[in-house]
Amino acid sequence: MRPDGHSPGMSKEVTDNAEASRYEIRVDGELAGFAQYRTRPGKIVFTHTEVDGAYEGQGVGGALARGALDDVRAKGLAAVPLCPFIEGWIDKHPDYRDLVAD
Repeated sequence: MRPDGHSPGMSKEVTDNAEASRYEIRVDGELAGFAQYRTRPGKIVFTHTEVDGAYEGQGVGGALARGALDDVRAKGLAAVPLCPFIEGWIDKHPDYRDLVAD
């Protein structure tokens, strides 16, 4: 474990599982968490985020939020953070506030 709390070489990958309406994060290939969403015209509505307890405190939730919101930005959509985790993450990262739908 490095001083920053991450294991050396731990790979994190965020993907949009559109069939399940959720962004998923995999750590070293294992599903570690997800952010559920609903789509609305021009918007992604985040409803629930969950990280497996085995991965808590390792930056997995933050990596999931960043990856999901980066994808929302790349698609030219707005985010509606109904989920308290996503809403709180955006509050701590003001450079993502422009994504939040009015």
